[in-house]
Amino acid sequence: MSTAPESGVAAVDRALTILGAFREGDAALSLAELAARTGLYKSTILRLLASLERARCVSRLADGRWALGPMLFHWGTLYARSLPVERHLPALLAALAQRSGETASFWVRHADQRLCLARVRSPNRIGDDLAAGDLIPLPAGAGGRVLSAADPRALGVVATFGERNPETAAVAAAVFGPGGSLAGALGLSGPKARIEAQRAAHLAAVAEAASDLTRRLGGDLMPRSGAPA
Repeated sequence: MSTAPESGVAAVDRALTILGAFREGDAALSLAELAARTGLYKSTILRLLASLERARCVSRLADGRWALGPMLFHWGTLYARSLPVERHLPALLAALAQRSGETASFWVRHADQRLCLARVRSPNRIGDDLAAGDLIPLPAGAGGRVLSAADPRALGVVATFGERNPETAAVAAAVFGPGGSLAGALGLSGPKARIEAQRAAHLAAVAEAASDLTRRLGGDLMPRSGAPA
């Protein structure tokens, strides 16, 4: 590990390593925790934190710990708005959640993970605290299976039970853009018993919504038939 002045790509890489040290459930981290997670010297971390703070990417709390800053949310919002699919999601997911009584989500792939781009929660209880912006490792879950499939179109609608979370089940289907490109996975999730009781209805609702969104994006319509898992 070098103690040379930070410059160029190395400084950016290390700053990103610091931001990447934050995990699900971390409200704030101390300097010691950041050092332990990144393997960087505390002096190096402090120099980089000063730059990140000026850019509002981190905020220093009164107790000396560091929290993620508002600029990250701003950039995340810009990213979501840059995607052609984003403008269609609020109304479509709200309608799907209302029709099914379950939580409706849209997922996109990022390397070996899937990102929840948008989510409308069920009015009913669900033992799942996922939210827009969350990342989940592939391929677990219905959405994960769709996004990691060699041929998502051939899957139709996928249903999984307790695969990612032992208390929940999910139904998902691929959404396609122009030229047959995979735009993401549209899905429903809820308690296993509720999903199983309305399985056929949920398969049909997701297939219809995914076809509708594919049509709006100018993609080829996906098959309506489902493939239970």
